[in-house]
Amino acid sequence: MQQITLGRTGERVSQLALGCMLMGTTTDEESSHEMLDRYLEAGGNFLDTANCYAWWPGSPFTGGESESVLGRWFARGGRRDRVFLATKGTAWVADPETVRAGRAEARDSYSGAGAQTLRREVDDSLRRLGTDHVDLYYVHVDDRSTPLEETLEALAGLVDAGKIRCLGWSNVHTWRLERIRQLCDRYGWPAPVAIQQQHSYLRRRSGVDHSAIVDDEQFDYLRAHDDLTLVAYSPILKGSYDDPTKRREHPVLEPYRGADSTARLAVLDDVAAELAITPNQLVLAWLLHQESPTVVPLIGPRTLAQYEAALPALDIKLTSEHLTRLATAGA
Repeated sequence: MQQITLGRTGERVSQLALGCMLMGTTTDEESSHEMLDRYLEAGGNFLDTANCYAWWPGSPFTGGESESVLGRWFARGGRRDRVFLATKGTAWVADPETVRAGRAEARDSYSGAGAQTLRREVDDSLRRLGTDHVDLYYVHVDDRSTPLEETLEALAGLVDAGKIRCLGWSNVHTWRLERIRQLCDRYGWPAPVAIQQQHSYLRRRSGVDHSAIVDDEQFDYLRAHDDLTLVAYSPILKGSYDDPTKRREHPVLEPYRGADSTARLAVLDDVAAELAITPNQLVLAWLLHQESPTVVPLIGPRTLAQYEAALPALDIKLTSEHLTRLATAGA
C-alpha cells in the first residue's frame, strides 16, 4: 500500500484510510479486530474514527463504541505506534435516544466546539482509545455558534499539551476554512493540515448547498494550498456504484442526481467492464490516481467481505486514456 505525505507535515500515511465508524456496533468486535489486523498486514496505517461513533444503530449504543474497540485492539497487540490515528470531536450527542425517537434533530444536539467542550472530549477520547495522544484531531462539524478564536486557541493548547499532533476540519465551507487559516496565521496557532469532506466520482448537482461535499471552489482552493490534504469520506457512496437499487433509491445519491451523474455512470460502467473490475473498485482506483489535489479515500466497510472487495483498487493501473475518459464524462 503506497503512502503519501500529509500536507507538509512530513507525516507519511497510507493512501487508503480505514474508517472505523461501524466498529463495535454493526461490526462486532471480533470482526473489527480482524479487519484492523488485515489492514495493518496490507501496509495500511491511517485509521479514522470519532467520539460520536456510533449512536445511531440504536439502543444500547450511545457513542464511543468505535474508539473503545480501537483502544482494546491497541492494548491487545501494542500496535499504537504503528498507526496514524485520527479521531474527531464536536458532534457528540448527549441524548441519542431523544434523537432516535424524533424528538430532536441530531445537528441541534451536537456538543459544539467550545473550549471547555473540546478539552473534555479530547480527554474522553484518549481514555477510550487507551493512548496519550492522537495524531490527527478533526473538528467534526463546523460550529458557527462558537467564535473561531475560542475554538482555535483551545486546540492550540491541546497541541501544546501533546494530546494532539495535527489538526483537521470536516464538513466545512471553503470561506470558513480560509478564515480559520487566517486566524491561525495571525495568532501563531497550528493550522489544519487535513480537510475531511464527502467526495466521490459523481459531482453534486448545481444549486445544492451542501457544506460536506467538495465543490469546484473547494477543489480550486485545495490545488492552490498543498499544505492541506483531502481525506474523502463516502468515496463509493455507500456502495451505490455496484448496486442498481441503491443508484435509484439511496438518499446518499440525492445531491448528485441529474443528467451529469447519469452520463458519468455510463462511462464508469463501460470502463469497469473493459477492465473486468467493479464500478466501486474503479471509483477507488480513480481517486487514488488523483494528483491535484492528492486524495486519500476513506473506506468504511461494515464486513470483512466489503473490506476485501475494496483492496484490489490498490493494484488497478489506469492509463491516461482511461483517466481522460472518466474525467471528461458528464453532461
